[in-house]
Amino acid sequence: MPQDILTYLEMCSVEGLSLQQGMNYRDDDSIFLMSRRIGAPYEDRLDPTTNVLTYEGHDISRSAKIVEPKKVDQPSLTPFGTPTRNKKFYDAAKEYENGIRTIPLRVRVYEKLRPGIWVFNGTFALERAWMQICGDRKVFKFSLSLLPDNVKSAESQAPEIDHTRMIPSAIKQSVYKRDRGQCVLCGVKDNLHFDHDLAFKHGGTSLLAENIRLLCARHNLRKGARIE
Repeated sequence: MPQDILTYLEMCSVEGLSLQQGMNYRDDDSIFLMSRRIGAPYEDRLDPTTNVLTYEGHDISRSAKIVEPKKVDQPSLTPFGTPTRNKKFYDAAKEYENGIRTIPLRVRVYEKLRPGIWVFNGTFALERAWMQICGDRKVFKFSLSLLPDNVKSAESQAPEIDHTRMIPSAIKQSVYKRDRGQCVLCGVKDNLHFDHDLAFKHGGTSLLAENIRLLCARHNLRKGARIE
């Protein structure tokens, strides 16, 4: 579920993949790994007011004998002439923009909280892609919109998303550090979830750390949406 916290091994188990790459293309649910931590290698942005993710493509591999990957264009082809992950996602977005694909590619997005610890941000629809000049090189950019809970396709008749429910990256980082990576009610350190202290349906906000806390699965389910 969105806002669930997982270890790296748990994340790989959920997805059935060894997630060694940040961009993982699949015809069904693809996967993006992102980071908003200081020193993150790419300029990923998740707007909590619109729930739109702007995701940056990935650089050429250091194994390609490029002295500094940040000084060359992000690649669309591998040394073997096959499409890179950048190109696969770019083509999928362009197919949707041009009406070739009627349903946008679904992308499950995980955000790095700290080494080995990730949070599931939800499933997004890949809607646009473009090349952008950054300094002296070209990089891939992707725009994705958060899909409503339990939506199986962009054609589903689902209620409009409330654009204040997504917890900003800085808030998640702050809350995880403040609560020391454990449930605030029992101290358990696994099966954690970011929880609204005052439930969202009762007017609680996602934009203040004071209203977000870590709960384990047991206490999160017990609380439900009631006010404590």
